[in-house]
Amino acid sequence: MLHESIFPHTFLQILEYKSQNVSTADVFFPSSSFFFPSSDLLPAMDGDTKTMTFLQEVVDILLAYIVESFDRETKVIDFHYPNELLQMNNWELQDEPATLDDILISCRATLKYAIKTAHPRYFNQLSTGLDMVGLAADWLTSTANTNMFTYEVAPVFVLLEYVSLKKMREIIGWPDGRGDGIFSPGGAISNMYAMLLARFKMFPEVKEKGMSSVPRLVAFTSEHSHFSIKKGAAALGIGTESVICIKADERGDLETYCNNNTTGALRAALGFVLVQGFVPFFVSATAGTTVYGAFDPLIAISDICKKYNIWMHVDGAWGGSLLMSRRHRWKLDGVERANSVTWNPHKMMSVPLQCSALLVREEGLMQNCNQMHACYLFQQDKHYDLSYDTGDKALQCGRHVDIFKLWLMWRAKGTIGFEAQIDKCLELSEYLYNKIKDREGYEMVFDGKPQHTNVCFWYLPPGIRYMEDKEEKKKHLHKVAPVIKARMMEYGTTMVSYQPQGDKVNFFRMVISNPAATFQDIDFLIEEIERLGQDL
Repeated sequence: MLHESIFPHTFLQILEYKSQNVSTADVFFPSSSFFFPSSDLLPAMDGDTKTMTFLQEVVDILLAYIVESFDRETKVIDFHYPNELLQMNNWELQDEPATLDDILISCRATLKYAIKTAHPRYFNQLSTGLDMVGLAADWLTSTANTNMFTYEVAPVFVLLEYVSLKKMREIIGWPDGRGDGIFSPGGAISNMYAMLLARFKMFPEVKEKGMSSVPRLVAFTSEHSHFSIKKGAAALGIGTESVICIKADERGDLETYCNNNTTGALRAALGFVLVQGFVPFFVSATAGTTVYGAFDPLIAISDICKKYNIWMHVDGAWGGSLLMSRRHRWKLDGVERANSVTWNPHKMMSVPLQCSALLVREEGLMQNCNQMHACYLFQQDKHYDLSYDTGDKALQCGRHVDIFKLWLMWRAKGTIGFEAQIDKCLELSEYLYNKIKDREGYEMVFDGKPQHTNVCFWYLPPGIRYMEDKEEKKKHLHKVAPVIKARMMEYGTTMVSYQPQGDKVNFFRMVISNPAATFQDIDFLIEEIERLGQDL
């Protein structure tokens, strides 16, 4: 009865004070200070009011930050060098507890120097933007504070993962959404899961006897694939030297077939491996490479995998969300023939980090590969359907609830909402490409319209634009993108990534996944690059 009387009354008071622009801290604690320790909060006796007031102050800080993040007049970043930032605030941990006043100061300082990833002019990573429903779901998830390993401790979340994974498998094109899957801590782990399953499928004895029981295994991927493929091979004891990187064409596509349409680089590499007596077991095709945004030819690759009985994985961490778009899903034609697919909704779908799914065509394989029958968690005489105790098919024991953000956003937007969001980002990238492809001072890294939202280009400042010595020009051009990027961060106006690729010197890699971005923001970016680089 205590909670029934105090909580509604206090909450109504808070709403009333907020409508009058009165600080709740001034009402409940007239000194406007929180000079008491966290031990006074719940579950402390009579800690209800203090808890609600403290959390309301935290919410005020968060809401102010959210509103500011979408304001184009604010900085994307308040940049300071690491040694400066260390000295500006007391970040050290101490033995004695701090007051909640200090805790609130720390919250404000943390957000003051954080990158505003929701800012409409933040383009630095593949994961950008901030969805309000997704944020609400993340808050709820943290409040529930449970683990995904069994139905008994996460009944709703386990069911939501079940229905969401099934829906994603249907979108891939697997009949009736059959198969398996799991949400993991990012695309790198999802890719490693796929490699683990491929090895177990071919050599199930490796689970108990280890790598000494199997022949030398070899995996194949594009030279433009994500580094996690090699990292997974290293972690699983297969070794990075056992990952053969197939040469990609100028646009970053995997060259499955040569000009004569009979033999391809992948087929040739397979032949070489077989002659050596090694066993090809895994091909990772990429749907949306990290730098160029290229899509490997999945149908052609699946034909080869079928012929040689090799597990076909599609790393769609970046490009998998295009399956939601009727206009663009053709770029993943053949994905339904894959054995497994990585799909990161925290990228193009703007689900708050982290949210990565591995989808598997064969049901039960994950369970057989990973289960350890821990009897203190997965008792076999429980009173409900044990298939909903999903923890034993995961490598982790403790597993964060990542599903609720995606599920709640899907409910709020519908599939058509995600489709519109994705289509808009691709329209913005095409707009940028069309604006700069023939613009003085710009040079595209490869010819033709990008397949994804990645737009890769060089900006050539006036000082090097007409250099005749090609090597000298290349040397100077290599320094341009890093300097402009540093100036972007120092002014705080925008952020865009850059990198070299092979024999190509540093270039800008513009990616658009931020739903807040507009055509005007693209125009601003072009003008800002020119402003910051005009004297180079």
